Amino acid sequence: MLKVWGRKTSSNVQALMWCIGELGLAYERIDVGHRFGGLNTDAFGRLNPNRTIPVLQDGEGEPLWETGCILRYLATRYSTDPFWPEDLIARTEVDRWAEWSKLNIAQGFTVPVFWRVVRTAPAERDPSAISAGVLALEDKLRIAEERLTRFAYLAGDDFTLADIQFGHSLYRYYDIEIERADLPALAAYYERLKARPAFEEHVMVSYDDLRAA
Repeated sequence: MLKVWGRKTSSNVQALMWCIGELGLAYERIDVGHRFGGLNTDAFGRLNPNRTIPVLQDGEGEPLWETGCILRYLATRYSTDPFWPEDLIARTEVDRWAEWSKLNIAQGFTVPVFWRVVRTAPAERDPSAISAGVLALEDKLRIAEERLTRFAYLAGDDFTLADIQFGHSLYRYYDIEIERADLPALAAYYERLKARPAFEEHVMVSYDDLRAA
């Protein structure tokens, strides 16, 4: 049984839970962070000295933290080809796009765009900063757009761990009130993700309680 600490509205927790859902693993999730609090307790500090979510414990194993690390752990232990390939070169290709997604898409969207649009009060929003954030993000999304004109998924024609790291940001990207570039291959890819039950359950989650008044 996996034990997960983290609220369901956290984008990093959503990536982890989507992966758990795709792999069909049993889990227990404990709400901590944001309105639930709990990150500053001594007990949580023993789980993760950074006091960030998610944290995962697999059975009696040591608690794991850092989303990308946890995802690779789950993929290595519980998945099979092609999600996390046995072949080192093929696995490295998946890992390359997963890392690219974390650094360029997830980080490029969450604070520069999502926080400025949703987690900032309307009276305090900076339209020029939001536009700059969207433009920088979409400059990277065009790299994915080119890939997705040739492949069904980010690392090739099969759904892989790279799609978890890349795709978990897209629900909010397409849902928030911003002007978006016309990226038809990306939009079609997003429709494919929406058809996945684990994506619908764990990623397409209301973020209303994160909105700043």
